[in-house]
Amino acid sequence: MRSLQKRGVPYRIQWRAGTNKCVPYRIQWRAGTNKCVPYKKIMKTIAGLGNPGLEYQNTKHNIGFMILDSFAQKRKLSFTKDGNALIAKRSSFIVLKPITYMNLSGKAIDRFVEDIENLIVICDDIYLPFGEIRIRQSGGDGGHNGLLSIIDQLQTTEFTRMRIGIGQPENSSMLPNFVLGDFTNSELEMLKTTIDFAIKLIDCFISNGYQSMINFYSKNKKSYSEKLSS
Repeated sequence: MRSLQKRGVPYRIQWRAGTNKCVPYRIQWRAGTNKCVPYKKIMKTIAGLGNPGLEYQNTKHNIGFMILDSFAQKRKLSFTKDGNALIAKRSSFIVLKPITYMNLSGKAIDRFVEDIENLIVICDDIYLPFGEIRIRQSGGDGGHNGLLSIIDQLQTTEFTRMRIGIGQPENSSMLPNFVLGDFTNSELEMLKTTIDFAIKLIDCFISNGYQSMINFYSKNKKSYSEKLSS
Protein backbone atom coordinates (compact mmCIF):
# COMPACT_ATOMS: atom_id res chain seq x y z
CA MET A 1 0.00 0.00 0.00
CA ARG A 2 1.50 3.37 -0.92
CA SER A 3 0.52 6.84 0.20
CA LEU A 4 -0.15 9.84 -2.01
CA GLN A 5 -0.46 13.45 -0.93
CA LYS A 6 -3.05 16.01 -1.92
CA ARG A 7 -2.96 19.28 0.06
CA GLY A 8 -1.76 17.39 3.12
CA VAL A 9 -4.50 14.74 2.95
CA PRO A 10 -3.03 11.23 2.69
CA TYR A 11 -4.28 8.91 -0.04
CA ARG A 12 -3.58 5.20 -0.33
CA ILE A 13 -3.71 2.71 -3.16
CA GLN A 14 -5.61 -0.40 -2.01
CA TRP A 15 -6.60 -3.66 -3.66
CA ARG A 16 -10.34 -3.76 -4.30
CA ALA A 17 -11.66 -7.27 -3.75
CA GLY A 18 -13.14 -8.91 -6.85
CA THR A 19 -11.93 -6.28 -9.33
CA ASN A 20 -8.31 -7.37 -9.91
CA LYS A 21 -7.14 -3.77 -9.75
CA CYS A 22 -5.85 -1.20 -7.32
CA VAL A 23 -8.00 1.87 -6.70
CA PRO A 24 -7.44 5.06 -4.72
CA TYR A 25 -8.82 5.17 -1.21
CA ARG A 26 -8.60 8.23 0.96
CA ILE A 27 -7.89 8.82 4.62
CA GLN A 28 -10.83 11.16 5.05
CA TRP A 29 -10.58 13.83 7.74
CA ARG A 30 -13.85 14.33 9.57
CA ALA A 31 -14.40 15.89 12.98
CA GLY A 32 -10.86 15.08 14.05
CA THR A 33 -10.84 11.40 13.07
CA ASN A 34 -8.92 9.59 10.34
CA LYS A 35 -10.65 6.68 8.68
CA CYS A 36 -10.14 4.93 5.39
CA VAL A 37 -13.17 5.38 3.12
CA PRO A 38 -13.72 4.80 -0.61
CA TYR A 39 -12.83 7.77 -2.76
CA LYS A 40 -15.99 9.67 -3.69
CA LYS A 41 -17.16 13.11 -4.61
CA ILE A 42 -17.59 15.07 -1.40
CA MET A 43 -20.37 17.61 -0.86
CA LYS A 44 -19.33 21.24 -0.57
CA THR A 45 -20.12 22.84 2.80
CA ILE A 46 -20.87 26.57 2.83
CA ALA A 47 -21.14 28.03 6.33
CA GLY A 48 -22.26 31.60 6.94
CA LEU A 49 -21.61 32.99 10.41
CA GLY A 50 -23.92 35.10 12.52
CA ASN A 51 -26.17 35.14 15.57
CA PRO A 52 -29.69 33.68 15.65
CA GLY A 53 -32.76 35.77 16.42
CA LEU A 54 -34.59 38.70 14.89
CA GLU A 55 -32.70 41.21 17.04
CA TYR A 56 -29.48 40.31 15.17
CA GLN A 57 -30.98 39.93 11.70
CA ASN A 58 -29.54 43.11 10.15
CA THR A 59 -26.41 43.48 12.28
CA LYS A 60 -22.94 43.75 10.79
CA HIS A 61 -21.85 40.52 12.51
CA ASN A 62 -24.57 38.67 10.57
CA ILE A 63 -23.36 39.31 7.03
CA GLY A 64 -22.66 35.57 6.65
CA PHE A 65 -26.29 34.78 7.44
CA MET A 66 -27.51 37.52 5.10
CA ILE A 67 -25.51 36.16 2.15
CA LEU A 68 -26.78 32.60 2.67
CA ASP A 69 -30.37 33.81 3.08
CA SER A 70 -30.13 35.54 -0.31
CA PHE A 71 -28.40 32.51 -1.84
CA ALA A 72 -31.18 30.21 -0.58
CA GLN A 73 -33.92 32.57 -1.74
CA LYS A 74 -32.53 32.77 -5.27
CA ARG A 75 -32.33 28.97 -5.47
CA LYS A 76 -35.68 28.38 -3.77
CA LEU A 77 -34.07 26.52 -0.87
CA SER A 78 -35.63 26.32 2.60
CA PHE A 79 -33.68 26.10 5.83
CA THR A 80 -34.56 23.43 8.38
CA LYS A 81 -33.12 22.86 11.84
CA ASP A 82 -30.58 20.07 12.12
CA GLY A 83 -28.79 19.89 15.46
CA ASN A 84 -27.15 23.23 16.18
CA ALA A 85 -27.62 24.63 12.69
CA LEU A 86 -30.17 25.68 10.11
CA ILE A 87 -29.36 23.87 6.88
CA ALA A 88 -30.46 23.74 3.25
CA LYS A 89 -28.97 21.38 0.72
CA ARG A 90 -28.86 19.89 -2.72
CA SER A 91 -27.02 16.81 -3.93
CA SER A 92 -23.70 18.63 -4.35
CA PHE A 93 -23.70 21.09 -1.45
CA ILE A 94 -25.04 22.05 1.93
CA VAL A 95 -25.40 25.60 3.25
CA LEU A 96 -25.66 26.12 6.96
CA LYS A 97 -26.13 28.80 9.57
CA PRO A 98 -24.98 27.94 13.12
CA ILE A 99 -27.57 28.76 15.78
CA THR A 100 -25.13 28.40 18.67
CA TYR A 101 -24.29 32.12 18.63
CA MET A 102 -21.07 33.33 17.07
CA ASN A 103 -18.60 32.24 19.74
CA LEU A 104 -19.60 28.57 19.45
CA SER A 105 -19.90 28.35 15.66
CA GLY A 106 -17.46 25.44 15.46
CA LYS A 107 -19.71 23.15 17.49
CA ALA A 108 -22.44 23.53 14.88
CA ILE A 109 -20.25 23.17 11.80
CA ASP A 110 -17.94 20.21 12.43
CA ARG A 111 -20.52 17.46 11.96
CA PHE A 112 -21.35 18.71 8.47
CA VAL A 113 -17.75 18.84 7.20
CA GLU A 114 -17.00 15.80 5.03
CA ASP A 115 -13.70 17.13 3.73
CA ILE A 116 -11.91 20.23 4.97
CA GLU A 117 -10.90 21.06 1.39
CA ASN A 118 -14.57 21.50 0.48
CA LEU A 119 -15.49 23.85 3.32
CA ILE A 120 -15.88 27.61 2.96
CA VAL A 121 -16.76 29.91 5.85
CA ILE A 122 -18.28 33.36 5.23
CA CYS A 123 -17.94 36.03 7.91
CA ASP A 124 -17.54 39.75 8.59
CA ASP A 125 -14.17 41.47 8.88
CA ILE A 126 -13.61 44.78 10.66
CA TYR A 127 -10.15 45.19 9.13
CA LEU A 128 -11.47 45.43 5.58
CA PRO A 129 -13.17 48.50 4.11
CA PHE A 130 -16.94 48.26 3.86
CA GLY A 131 -18.01 45.84 1.15
CA GLU A 132 -14.52 44.59 0.26
CA ILE A 133 -14.32 40.82 -0.17
CA ARG A 134 -11.18 38.84 0.59
CA ILE A 135 -10.76 35.10 0.04
CA ARG A 136 -8.05 32.98 1.64
CA GLN A 137 -7.47 29.24 1.59
CA SER A 138 -6.08 29.19 5.13
CA GLY A 139 -5.11 31.52 7.95
CA GLY A 140 -5.70 32.45 11.56
CA ASP A 141 -8.84 33.76 13.19
CA GLY A 142 -7.93 37.43 12.73
CA GLY A 143 -9.58 38.25 16.06
CA HIS A 144 -12.92 36.83 14.89
CA ASN A 145 -14.48 34.65 17.59
CA GLY A 146 -16.53 32.62 15.12
CA LEU A 147 -13.41 31.65 13.16
CA LEU A 148 -11.58 30.95 16.41
CA SER A 149 -14.31 28.52 17.46
CA ILE A 150 -14.16 26.73 14.11
CA ILE A 151 -10.37 26.44 14.23
CA ASP A 152 -10.53 25.06 17.78
CA GLN A 153 -13.23 22.56 16.88
CA LEU A 154 -11.74 21.33 13.60
CA GLN A 155 -8.16 21.55 14.89
CA THR A 156 -6.94 23.12 11.66
CA THR A 157 -6.59 26.52 10.01
CA GLU A 158 -6.53 24.95 6.53
CA PHE A 159 -10.03 25.85 5.36
CA THR A 160 -11.25 28.49 2.94
CA ARG A 161 -12.79 31.66 4.30
CA MET A 162 -14.56 34.53 2.56
CA ARG A 163 -14.29 37.71 4.61
CA ILE A 164 -16.67 40.59 4.01
CA GLY A 165 -15.51 44.04 5.06
CA ILE A 166 -17.74 45.97 7.43
CA GLY A 167 -15.27 48.71 8.40
CA GLN A 168 -14.57 49.57 12.02
CA PRO A 169 -15.40 52.23 14.60
CA GLU A 170 -13.05 55.12 15.32
CA ASN A 171 -12.60 53.94 18.89
CA SER A 172 -11.79 50.26 19.54
CA SER A 173 -13.76 50.38 22.79
CA MET A 174 -16.90 50.74 20.66
CA LEU A 175 -16.22 47.52 18.74
CA PRO A 176 -18.79 45.23 20.47
CA ASN A 177 -21.60 47.70 19.88
CA PHE A 178 -20.36 48.32 16.35
CA VAL A 179 -20.42 44.70 15.13
CA LEU A 180 -23.76 44.10 16.86
CA GLY A 181 -25.22 47.29 15.45
CA ASP A 182 -27.59 47.31 12.49
CA PHE A 183 -26.51 48.29 9.00
CA THR A 184 -27.93 51.65 7.99
CA ASN A 185 -30.42 51.82 5.13
CA SER A 186 -27.74 53.19 2.79
CA GLU A 187 -25.36 50.40 3.80
CA LEU A 188 -28.05 47.78 3.17
CA GLU A 189 -28.51 49.23 -0.32
CA MET A 190 -24.76 48.99 -0.99
CA LEU A 191 -24.69 45.45 0.35
CA LYS A 192 -26.96 44.28 -2.46
CA THR A 193 -23.95 44.54 -4.78
CA THR A 194 -21.71 42.74 -2.28
CA ILE A 195 -24.20 39.93 -1.69
CA ASP A 196 -24.75 39.43 -5.41
CA PHE A 197 -20.99 39.11 -6.01
CA ALA A 198 -20.58 36.78 -3.03
CA ILE A 199 -23.32 34.49 -4.37
CA LYS A 200 -21.57 34.24 -7.73
CA LEU A 201 -18.36 33.30 -5.92
CA ILE A 202 -20.21 30.62 -3.95
CA ASP A 203 -21.60 29.22 -7.21
CA CYS A 204 -18.05 28.94 -8.56
CA PHE A 205 -16.90 27.17 -5.39
CA ILE A 206 -19.77 24.68 -5.57
CA SER A 207 -19.27 23.96 -9.26
CA ASN A 208 -15.49 23.71 -9.52
CA GLY A 209 -13.87 24.44 -6.18
CA TYR A 210 -11.49 27.03 -4.80
CA GLN A 211 -9.44 27.76 -7.91
CA SER A 212 -12.53 28.43 -10.01
CA MET A 213 -13.78 30.86 -7.36
CA ILE A 214 -10.43 32.66 -7.21
CA ASN A 215 -10.28 32.94 -11.00
CA PHE A 216 -13.75 34.51 -11.10
CA TYR A 217 -12.85 36.82 -8.22
CA SER A 218 -9.64 38.01 -9.90
CA LYS A 219 -11.37 38.55 -13.23
CA ASN A 220 -14.29 40.53 -11.78
CA LYS A 221 -12.83 42.27 -8.72
CA LYS A 222 -12.20 45.56 -10.53
CA SER A 223 -15.70 45.84 -11.97
CA TYR A 224 -17.15 44.88 -8.57
CA SER A 225 -15.15 47.60 -6.81
CA GLU A 226 -16.34 50.14 -9.36
CA LYS A 227 -19.98 49.17 -8.79
CA LEU A 228 -19.52 49.37 -5.03
CA SER A 229 -18.07 52.89 -5.17
CA SER A 230 -20.53 54.28 -7.73
